Amino acid sequence: MSINRRTFNQLLLLSTAGTLMPSLGLKAAEDKPKQGGTLTFIVEPEPPTILALAHTAGGTQKVSPKITEGLLTYDFDLTPKPQLATEWSISDDGLSYTFKLRPNVKWHDGKPFSADDVAYSIELLKQVHPRGRGTFANVVKVETPDPLTAVIRLSKPAPYLLTALYAAESPIVPKHVYENVAVADVPLNKNGSAPVGTGPFVFKEWTRGSHIILERNADYWDAGKPYLDQIVIRFVPDGAARAAGFETGEFDIGGDNPIPLSDLERIKGLPNISVNSRGYETKGDQTQLIFNLDNEYLKDVRVRRAIAHAIDLDVILNTVWYGYGHISPTPISTFLSRYHDGSIKPYAYDLKAAEQLLDEAGYKRRADGTRFALRLTHNSYNEGFKRVIEYLKQNLTRIGIAATIDSYDFSTYIQKVYSERVFDVTAEYLGNQFDPTLGVQRIYWSKNFKLGLPFSNAAHYANPEVDRLLEAASVEIDEKKRRQEFNDFQRIIAEEVPVVNLIALENVTVFNKRVKNHTIGAEGVQANFAEVYIKDGEG
Repeated sequence: MSINRRTFNQLLLLSTAGTLMPSLGLKAAEDKPKQGGTLTFIVEPEPPTILALAHTAGGTQKVSPKITEGLLTYDFDLTPKPQLATEWSISDDGLSYTFKLRPNVKWHDGKPFSADDVAYSIELLKQVHPRGRGTFANVVKVETPDPLTAVIRLSKPAPYLLTALYAAESPIVPKHVYENVAVADVPLNKNGSAPVGTGPFVFKEWTRGSHIILERNADYWDAGKPYLDQIVIRFVPDGAARAAGFETGEFDIGGDNPIPLSDLERIKGLPNISVNSRGYETKGDQTQLIFNLDNEYLKDVRVRRAIAHAIDLDVILNTVWYGYGHISPTPISTFLSRYHDGSIKPYAYDLKAAEQLLDEAGYKRRADGTRFALRLTHNSYNEGFKRVIEYLKQNLTRIGIAATIDSYDFSTYIQKVYSERVFDVTAEYLGNQFDPTLGVQRIYWSKNFKLGLPFSNAAHYANPEVDRLLEAASVEIDEKKRRQEFNDFQRIIAEEVPVVNLIALENVTVFNKRVKNHTIGAEGVQANFAEVYIKDGEG
């Protein structure tokens, strides 16, 4: 949507003058935040890094914003609010974004925060962030006319840019930590495992396989905050153990369905526990089966369509995900209703049609009943993805495809799929985010195939027309034209099937009722938790 300077500044006035919406977990308006206490925050799986600069892993995005902040934060309706930027404006042609920065902010190592950090961070995000390559593709330069002003200059409009500047998506990192580091070495820099930020909490320790400890930043720019003394981030791989921990009060909060969905109804009934589904407005979660198109069998679209015919999406929704979601057979999630093309239907569950397509492709059953073999794997972010791939293996067997499953821990999974590419089909989970240019383009854009880049074009899919449509939509300020470009893109993907899109997942946050102010905007548990406090005597 295009926006002129007058309209934008009106929105800015409303966003900065108003108060935050009432937060979930706050029972009465007269409650006053209490200083002190330790919050136990469940994050699963353990992230490969705790800085969201070169990774978009769910665990990373939950931990990083507590330490390293963004220019903006957002209300539930995605209205921008100040964080490291206090004011902002957009030129009438949409090619310049000017940000006035918060004064007297210090990095955790005592160095002053300035516009140079913003300029450097945006350049890094453009090169190393899985979505940043698209988000900041049109950025020509970032000017710094003074230490507290950053001006982003674009070669073309970027209608999504203002909604991409929150900490979990576009963290601002300290230039002085990275300026002597080669870009190729940024993802492995020690700042990823012991970050220096401007946020309300300071990194203390990371005991791998167990926990991360964050401590209160006594010099935080928002005086009096954070309220908590400490956040202990726990990694508990077993879903039943996580559910038990919430039940006993050992754990305080977790997001993205932190307990098995099979236990959720029971946990909802506990007197000390509550559940909410707000705070996921920036995500648009979508599950997929991604084909490795470098595989000799999967290069044939008939084979890909055959596999699509071997999948019953009703079974996956109701058996694997316990009904928490929506069948979403297009690249753009049903949660992004503005751009989702509801006229596209999933491939019908039809094993006979699948067998016929495989025969036509020249892969008839051999004497042992098999046609060929495939290697299956799955994202380990949630137990559901393993169940999806087990279901797929069972049905592939029924159409003559022998399949083996390789299960990995999260870090190894990222390496195997996005660096080594030793897979044929993977059950994956890639958020659409709040705009298709940011969350969807990265999966199908040929220019986003890059070894070692997590959550990118794992299929190695390349179609010049798809590239053209995605690139055109990324700069189109006419909403009607942009919607048509995304519709045309969705139809091509439905025809060529580089990915079988499955279910748009519903997410919930589970929390002890004593935890207040944990969900005050669209970022939910990905926010910085500066407002969170613990009220004794509840939960």
